[in-house]
Amino acid sequence: MHRTPLDKGETRFVLQSLRDQIGRHVWPVHRLDKGTSGVLVFALSTEVARTLGQAFETGEGLHKTYRAIVRGWPLDHGLIDHPLKRMPDDMRSEREEIQSAQTGYATLRRGELPIAQGDFATLRWAEVQLQALSGRRHQLRRHMKHIAHPILGDATHGKGPLNRGVAGHIGVSRLWLHALHLQMPHPVGGQLLKVASPLPREWVLWEAFAAARQTCQVTDPGSSPG
Repeated sequence: MHRTPLDKGETRFVLQSLRDQIGRHVWPVHRLDKGTSGVLVFALSTEVARTLGQAFETGEGLHKTYRAIVRGWPLDHGLIDHPLKRMPDDMRSEREEIQSAQTGYATLRRGELPIAQGDFATLRWAEVQLQALSGRRHQLRRHMKHIAHPILGDATHGKGPLNRGVAGHIGVSRLWLHALHLQMPHPVGGQLLKVASPLPREWVLWEAFAAARQTCQVTDPGSSPG
């Protein structure tokens, strides 16, 4: 998104590129973790950035929808209501350390990869749609880890050997998280604003492994460690 000591080796930044493209200053409002694809939102003034920043933090009036590929077979749908500790590199340390956080999810499809996992001959995976009902740092990634269904490719909240195995088999190394669309009232005019970003082309790679799912019998998709 922008220059940061967390990634000193990076040379490409969305903020600087957008600023140069339109010839004026911009302020990031809806950020994405490096590796996450999808919708970004920038403001053209500090006043709008402040208004939108407050809305994104509380989630009021916002509808943020994501897609992810996760390990295991989650339940068909659910609500993760789990407080999150403020990340240690967040500079706003004067605020409370524990914040409420809620994420809704729905499982769209399930499948398997021929990758051995412990006592299991295959790796179970699922595509889920996520609704971020609050705006905490790494919220979706931390919440999916909390329910034992980490997002594949997550180097921070997932497992390295698993991620490497999936990347080697699929042929793509990435965090399988995408900001699909965002709906909110316009901060100036108030009209409904909808912004969308189609799924990346590599998402289609999961189709072949979803087809094999039709022969599987799910008894308790929330309890499987695979």
